[in-house]
Amino acid sequence: MSEPDAQALDELFTRVLHTEDDALRAARESAAAAGMPAIEVSAQHGKLLSLLATMTHAKRVLEIGTLAGYSTINLARGVGLDGRVVTLEYEPRHAEVARANFERAGVADRIEIIVGAALDTLPTLADRGEPFDMFFIDADKENNTAYVEWALKLGRPGSIIVVDNIARMGRVLNPADDDQQAKGVRAMFDMIGEHPRLEAAAIQTVGTKNWDGFAVALVT
Repeated sequence: MSEPDAQALDELFTRVLHTEDDALRAARESAAAAGMPAIEVSAQHGKLLSLLATMTHAKRVLEIGTLAGYSTINLARGVGLDGRVVTLEYEPRHAEVARANFERAGVADRIEIIVGAALDTLPTLADRGEPFDMFFIDADKENNTAYVEWALKLGRPGSIIVVDNIARMGRVLNPADDDQQAKGVRAMFDMIGEHPRLEAAAIQTVGTKNWDGFAVALVT
């Protein structure tokens, strides 16, 4: 008898829970067709984001890192018809693909995509004076600490912050000197652990994304 396979189990969950519809599958396929790296969230993680937005009654969500918009669609569904998702994407080509996916999924009217380096565009959101209820951080890991700090500035007590890719195949435990991504994630955890306004948990996962995980923090 062969050993159980974590990816096959993920696929079972997605099938029996009817997690992906045609719009989500098309978004995933469009990323591959456009030559983007296969780093979007798994189907189950995407659904979890949608459920978190719904359960917390989030109406304003900020996402850092759009890619082809797979997670963005899930967030937009979670906030509902009267909600709003602002998503930040560095690559103009990625943003173009994402916009088409938003239209196909029927959620384009509740998504604003801003193109440019996030650390350059985040200050423009502060000028709006409208706090966000939820944040999803899934961009360059080297800047994770700065992104969490911006979430604190742009959020409110009760806002939640979700950070993706927190295991780095275990490299976060003892990052090599040249492993900037693992070092960025570890620095973020050190910052969160010492911050007086954050309570957090980190969850390791296996499955489609191999050894991965996510963190969830509450702004107090």
